[in-house]
Amino acid sequence: MHPYLVIAINFLLSLSLLIVLHELGHFIPARLFKTRVEKFFLFFDIKYSLFKKKIGETEYGIGWLPLGGYVKIAGMIDESMDKEQMAEEPKPWEFRSKPAWQRLIIMLGGVVVNVVVGFFIYIMIFFTYGGQQATGTDYKFGFGMPPVLQEIGFKNGDQVLLVDGDTLQIADNLVNRLVFRDVETVTVIRDGSPVNIGIPEDIGKRVFYADIMGPLEARFPFEVGDVEPGTIADSIGLKEGMIIVEMAGYPISYNTDYTYAINHVVNDSTPFELKIQNENGMVQTKTIDFKNNKRRIIGFRKKPTVDYASATQLDYSFG
Repeated sequence: MHPYLVIAINFLLSLSLLIVLHELGHFIPARLFKTRVEKFFLFFDIKYSLFKKKIGETEYGIGWLPLGGYVKIAGMIDESMDKEQMAEEPKPWEFRSKPAWQRLIIMLGGVVVNVVVGFFIYIMIFFTYGGQQATGTDYKFGFGMPPVLQEIGFKNGDQVLLVDGDTLQIADNLVNRLVFRDVETVTVIRDGSPVNIGIPEDIGKRVFYADIMGPLEARFPFEVGDVEPGTIADSIGLKEGMIIVEMAGYPISYNTDYTYAINHVVNDSTPFELKIQNENGMVQTKTIDFKNNKRRIIGFRKKPTVDYASATQLDYSFG
C-alpha cells in the first residue's frame, strides 16, 4: 500500500474518532435529559449517505462529505438547519422545552469531550513514553549559539546551567524560556567556569524577529554520514566517513559551525569552496553553487564521531 494512502487512511480514522467522541458529548447528555435525538451522523449526508440505520428513534449513519459530523436534536437549530420543526409548538421531548441548565450542558458537551480527550491523549503519551531531561553539563560540547544570543554575551560551546538561579532541567529549551518567561540572568559553564549573563528585557522580541524559536542545537564533532543520491553531496563525490573542514573560508569543527556557515556565511548568488578531508587525511576542494538550491541543502547526514550528550529518562505514573 502506498505510504500516502496509509497517511490518508490514518488521518481519516483519527478524524472519525474525534468526530464521534465530540458528537457523543452532545448525544449522551441529550439522552440523559430525555431529549429526542433524531440523527447521529459521522460526516455530512448532503442529499445521500453511504450508510444509515434507524435504531429506536435515532437514525445512525455515515455521510459522504468528511468535513465533520452532527447529531440532530429535536427542537434545536443545528447543522441540519431544520427550521420547519421550530415553527411548531414545542414538544416535551424537544431541546427547546428543557430547562436552561440542561440545554447548556447539551450544547457544551462536545467541547467538554474535546478538552477531556486532549488531556487524555497527552497523559497517555507521557505515561507510555515518559520524558527526558538533560541539563547543560549533560551536553559535552555545549551548544551552538545563534547570533542574537551571542550579541548579549553567549558564546558557542556554552553549557546552559541556571536560569535566575534555578537549574534548567531541559537545557536546549533556553530560547523557549527567554521568550515566554521574564528572565534576568542565565548562568553558563564556559571553559570549566561559571559565567553569569545578564538578559535584556526585550530579548523575547529579538528572538522572535530572528526566527529562532526552536531548541538550541547541541554541538558535536562530526563526519559525513549517509549521502542522499542525486544531491549536491552526491555530485561532488562526498562519501561516508569524510570530514568537512572549511566552508566558504569559515573553519568547521562542529555541526553548529556548519549550520552557521550555511545560514550566515554562504549566499545564493556566489559559488563557494568546500574543503573536505578524506579517510587518508588528504584535503580536497569542491565548488558549490546554491543558485538553484534556495533551501541550501547539500544532501548528507551529519554523523557524530563521539558521544556528545546524555539524558535522564523520566517515568510518569498515570496520575
